[in-house]
Amino acid sequence: MLVDAAPLDSIRHLIGQMPAASDEAAAAARARQAELTKPQGSLGRLEEIAAFLASWQGKLAPTLDRPLVAVFAANHGVVAKGVSAYPPSVTRAMMQNFSAGGAAINQICGAFGVGLKVFELALDIPTKDITEEPAMEAAETAATFAFGMEAIDGGVDLLCVGEMGIGNTTIAAAIFYALYGGSAADWVGRGTGVEDEALARKIAAVETAVALHRPFLSDPLEVMRRLGGREIAAMAGAIVAARMQNIPVVLDGYVVCAAAAILHALDKNALDHCLAGHLSAEGAHGEVLRRLGKVPLLDLGMRLGEGSGAALAVGLIKAAVACHTGMATFAEAQVAGKVADGAKI
Repeated sequence: MLVDAAPLDSIRHLIGQMPAASDEAAAAARARQAELTKPQGSLGRLEEIAAFLASWQGKLAPTLDRPLVAVFAANHGVVAKGVSAYPPSVTRAMMQNFSAGGAAINQICGAFGVGLKVFELALDIPTKDITEEPAMEAAETAATFAFGMEAIDGGVDLLCVGEMGIGNTTIAAAIFYALYGGSAADWVGRGTGVEDEALARKIAAVETAVALHRPFLSDPLEVMRRLGGREIAAMAGAIVAARMQNIPVVLDGYVVCAAAAILHALDKNALDHCLAGHLSAEGAHGEVLRRLGKVPLLDLGMRLGEGSGAALAVGLIKAAVACHTGMATFAEAQVAGKVADGAKI
């Protein structure tokens, strides 16, 4: 069967145009760190975070005035195979909960002063069942990727990517299995809390889907089209859009990293502007992060999704920025600096 790759080629071309970080801004940030009233390196990863933000924002003093959590929600045809503990209607119900301010992500964003936007992706029209046919057509995949790119408002200085969608841990597991190999069971977790019989169905669905589409899975964009979902494509688009605008990104958990893994498979530098917000308890997230070259900022045993782990990490990132921009230098505080080796006191 011939595949019309033209819409996906536009994504491939865009990824080839992604800008790099500013080495000059990073060097200037590290030089400032050396002058702050503390022993060098004593703030550990907070210092690394500050320099990271400076390098991607392209300025000595990074800002964190408009952080945003963008949550993308979609439904999946594979749920019909009994892979989830909840029906697809829960996705829409959670959208209403987000709007009413009743979800965990609402509370976390409120606690840390983070903006929240939720994007519904045709919830009443689930993607196709990946065990029987491709999830999406190429044109739909490209259009959804473009939608994710357009979701990023001007003025955002840190993007946290999140998702919501019954069945999407099955989708994520299929993507990781396709990209990384091993066995389906290596990548399948309990998601929303499925019992043993449903877990077996979930593993079987992932095995079936990857076997069905295997002839096409050497191309990461075909992995996204055939095994993914609308939220996967939209999150990938948002991550790329942030890169094009020099906006640092905080990745959430297992499902978000499935979108990120597709980009990483296309270009090993595609996630250089991304931090891993936390280590999820879902599936083999730790192994995914290892393959992506990311060390999580937090490890709290969470597996909620919604962008919750990424949003929690914003508190830590805000502290890093505050220390970097607000601390006095040795000269400003009239504090003696480190005595040089061999100097007389």
